[in-house]
Amino acid sequence: MLFSIIIPAKNEQDNIGKLLSSIQEVNFSRNLFEVMVIDNGSIDNTVDIAHQFGCRVYVQPGVTISALRNYGASQARGKILAFIDADCTVSPDWLSIASEYVDQHDVVCFGNPPGIPEFATWVQKSWYQVRGKGSGRVEVRWLESMNMFVLKDIFLKIGGFNEELTTCEDYDLSLRLQSEGKIISDSRLQTVHHGEARTILHFFKKELWRGTSNWQGFFSHGLRLSELPSLFLPLFYCLLLVSSVFCLLTRTAPAVTVALFTLFLALPTLYAAVKVRNRRPIQVVQLSLLLNVYFLARGLSLVVRR
Repeated sequence: MLFSIIIPAKNEQDNIGKLLSSIQEVNFSRNLFEVMVIDNGSIDNTVDIAHQFGCRVYVQPGVTISALRNYGASQARGKILAFIDADCTVSPDWLSIASEYVDQHDVVCFGNPPGIPEFATWVQKSWYQVRGKGSGRVEVRWLESMNMFVLKDIFLKIGGFNEELTTCEDYDLSLRLQSEGKIISDSRLQTVHHGEARTILHFFKKELWRGTSNWQGFFSHGLRLSELPSLFLPLFYCLLLVSSVFCLLTRTAPAVTVALFTLFLALPTLYAAVKVRNRRPIQVVQLSLLLNVYFLARGLSLVVRR
């Protein structure tokens, strides 16, 4: 057994059949991979659908998604763990390309950020400018667990995902994997994430939820200078917002108010201008708007009840 495909799921009856159908269509020997669904206590037909596709199904209710993945890893028979989410689909050559890494012993983790649906909204298209790792094969600091392959022995050696984290568990795992070998993003490992936020409100809610584990992860894996911007930029942004509004309401010197508002608007705009590859003004404006929502959500996540 070469690959163990591990799918955490909860109430995914509308999505999991599409994923499992796409896995059935991969051009790779069925004897070399297994499909495992680790259910979190679904009350819909998720488990029945998984059984219909011949998956190995385990039910682990009331635990974090990290614990679901870890349980799957503990039961896996494959040499390589392939983590993918239930609301994704894979390309036909997904596993055949992944098999090229079997003998690359210096690579302990590989994958690629999932792409966006064919009829994506501007929100999805804009945010992919941030999520995407570029084309080709590049060494990266971290990968998303929606499309992540990890050597099983290394995964178990470092203790798997941190089960105390609600989100950001893939970033935490990646940081610990770095000491064991290379992490590679390969754009040929094509998948699509159909659950990516379609609207600004959905995007805000997702980032508010994701941000709840940012600081918890920071204290878990220790100080990493590369992580500081993602931790402190949202705080700085929110501080600028509060200061700007305060100056406006208290009629502070106009020059101070204008300076604060300018800095407040410049932070996401400059970042967007760097990230948008073709520099089209409308795309810079769209991404700048999303970054405002992102910084606000991540900043507010620090005071949200966990």
